[in-house]
Amino acid sequence: MTTERRTEHIPSGRLRPNPLAPPAWLLAGLRPSRAPVPWAAAVRAGIALATPLAVGFALDEPEYGALVSMGALSGVIGDTADAYRMRILNIAVPQFFGAVGVAAGTLVYGHGWLAVGVLTLIALVSGMISSIGTVASVSGLLLLLNAVVGAGLPMPEPWWTAPLLLSAGGLFVLALSLLGWPVRGRLPERTAVAAAYRALADSLEAAGGPAYEERRQQLTQALNQAYDLVLGRRARVHGRSPSLVRLQAQLNALIPLVEAAPAVHLRGRPLPPAVPAAVRELAGTVEAGLPGAPVPDLPAPRSPSERALDSALRYAATTARLPEPDPYNIDDRLGRPAALRVRARRTVRDTMLSGTSWRYGLRLALCIGLAQSLVSLIQVERSYWVALTVTFVLKPDFGSVFSRAVLRALGTAGGLVLAAAVLSEVPRGWWDVPVMALLAMLIPVFSTKGYAFQTAAITPVILLLSDLLNHQGFDLILPRLVDSLIGCAIALIAGYLLWPESWHTRIGARLADAVDDAAGYVERAFAPFADDAAQRAARLSRQKARRRIYRDLSDVRSEFQRALTEPPPTGPRAAAWWPLVVAVERIVDATTAARVRVNHGAAPPAAEEVAALRDELHGLARGVRSSPTLKEVRVRPLPPEARESVLAPVHQEVVAARAIAQPER
Repeated sequence: MTTERRTEHIPSGRLRPNPLAPPAWLLAGLRPSRAPVPWAAAVRAGIALATPLAVGFALDEPEYGALVSMGALSGVIGDTADAYRMRILNIAVPQFFGAVGVAAGTLVYGHGWLAVGVLTLIALVSGMISSIGTVASVSGLLLLLNAVVGAGLPMPEPWWTAPLLLSAGGLFVLALSLLGWPVRGRLPERTAVAAAYRALADSLEAAGGPAYEERRQQLTQALNQAYDLVLGRRARVHGRSPSLVRLQAQLNALIPLVEAAPAVHLRGRPLPPAVPAAVRELAGTVEAGLPGAPVPDLPAPRSPSERALDSALRYAATTARLPEPDPYNIDDRLGRPAALRVRARRTVRDTMLSGTSWRYGLRLALCIGLAQSLVSLIQVERSYWVALTVTFVLKPDFGSVFSRAVLRALGTAGGLVLAAAVLSEVPRGWWDVPVMALLAMLIPVFSTKGYAFQTAAITPVILLLSDLLNHQGFDLILPRLVDSLIGCAIALIAGYLLWPESWHTRIGARLADAVDDAAGYVERAFAPFADDAAQRAARLSRQKARRRIYRDLSDVRSEFQRALTEPPPTGPRAAAWWPLVVAVERIVDATTAARVRVNHGAAPPAAEEVAALRDELHGLARGVRSSPTLKEVRVRPLPPEARESVLAPVHQEVVAARAIAQPER
């Protein structure tokens, strides 16, 4: 996962790092990610931002058109969900907070200390609510961003005009994104479930080979996405919904196949091509929304893992063919709508009482207070761009503060070059409309490439809209670059260096929690049960535990990706934990494979062996938690009596994990 630095050849024949090469954490941020071009989003962004400008020029009110386009810009940035119901939340809810923010900013425009105090308080609220979830994070961002813009730019009178126009722009984006709902209303959820089936087919195709681990990670992400969309929609549907019941049944039918995959992989031999082909055929059935054909003839299973896979595949095929599954026989793996609402209320309550939320809110409030003081109180020509930069940079749920500050400066510089060409060569007026359409289309395209690229795309759009409000033209360029550098410096010093927790990785603690969860999963996987009802409850409990561990490990991987972009020593220290993350995933896979083998004929392990494995994992977790640099964790050899057990692969993975955690000699 670490990025290699450029090397140079030296006479001795060895390779050593080039001292003049950029650091790895910077190269990682500047390397564009490979992602398909979102053409639909690009066209939607071009229409959403250019149309208000055209209407404004037609009515001889370009300032009004610029404000509507500014609201549309926030809607374009927030339109990240595939499901239409999620789009309503992702766009409409943040627009409300954005309207509140710009109204508050407009009311304190030019009021010195009052503006500083109000923006500081808004920054505290914005920072605290950002940790609740994705929608809350975007809402907090727009609340603060629009407040900064309202306090920094002259807005039309009366005070409610700007909130109304900004909200109109966001709602225009929402209307454009919902145009396909009558035709594609249920397609995003079906597509997500079908994508999970295809990801499973890819992992089965790679079973027994070196590409399996990467394919399994992709399968985890696809399952997370599918469950989020299906259950997110379910939480808002009251009463029975046959199509939703069918989708959830088809998604749940994947779980036995997902559990069988590790057992098949541990055989070390590839599967017959007909097996992944059958899963891909089921994916097409799910995506089409129609009953499918029977499963094709497959080779007769010979081992417990093959029998598990064959049984799971036939069950999934049967479920996919059912036109209307029994709504009362659908396993609800993440809770009913009422339970989801209870968890939402609990999340809000926990956020308000969380020390982490308060600390982040205070960090953001301190930085915004400093930036707004510089703008409002000190007799130096500065603009709202300083606080705007601080807001974009100081978002820990968006990535490393340090790397974002550097990438923000670089992206702004690149965007200003493009903005300089536009402001110097394009005459103000109707020519702004096609130019805005082109620049807006770049935002979704560049946003998929990385933060620096997104910043380079957004910067000229904001500058062009700002020019329509304050008519400074080319004179905007150099001051905005200086303001960006000042904002990045404030974020680095007051929001990063002064807070030691921000430059210490949290990987170890989260990884230790995952190891403890793996220990609980091992114990739960082989717990005895008294009757069929207890057996079914235990099966559901194991599935929930495994899904939770994989989701937690996916979050740990995201934390790794963020930590690896930090400068030394944080980045290299985080990289040292990476092999242990892979080892924990392999332990969970091996445990799932052992459970599958027991379900299909293998001898179950003794309770003492399960307890010993559980204690080994808890001991590993204690060692990881007490040692930030992978120390003080002793390696224990595989017990002789465990070498013939169904849990032998689990023992081997635990020994490997302890070897990784062992300090270097």
